[in-house]
Amino acid sequence: MLVSGGDDMPWWGWIAVGAILLVAEMTFVDLEFYLVLLGASALVVGLLELSGLGLVAWQQWVVFAGLSIGSLVFFRRRVYAMLRPPAEREIAEGVEGEVATAVDEIAPGQTGTVTMRGTTWTARNQGDASIAAGARCRVARARGLELEIRPEP
Repeated sequence: MLVSGGDDMPWWGWIAVGAILLVAEMTFVDLEFYLVLLGASALVVGLLELSGLGLVAWQQWVVFAGLSIGSLVFFRRRVYAMLRPPAEREIAEGVEGEVATAVDEIAPGQTGTVTMRGTTWTARNQGDASIAAGARCRVARARGLELEIRPEP
């Protein structure tokens, strides 16, 4: 049964599509918030129709497309970053103060490789002295996936 005649999608059709897209993103697939914004756009069109706006089919699709494209371009990255921080923040979280072992000699201010937590990391020597290969060093700070290290006293 169609509301407002013709080929218009009924208000409940838009809301159903929106709900399906939201549920799919939240439970089955992780498409980095694309389906959430498409689903929210469909919900808005459904609510506009439910409120009695009475848009014809092509107007409904234009509103849906405008909301979808606008939200994907202007909001997706910001909202996704707020809800899911980048993986490198999660990986390097809480490494300050930990001990790492230099794989090769790292001169002051230079970048080299260290091992810590069972894996290799890129590290920059922030100290005044070289760190010898095999020497222990202390993580002063994590900057993304690069560690800032100092020689262990």
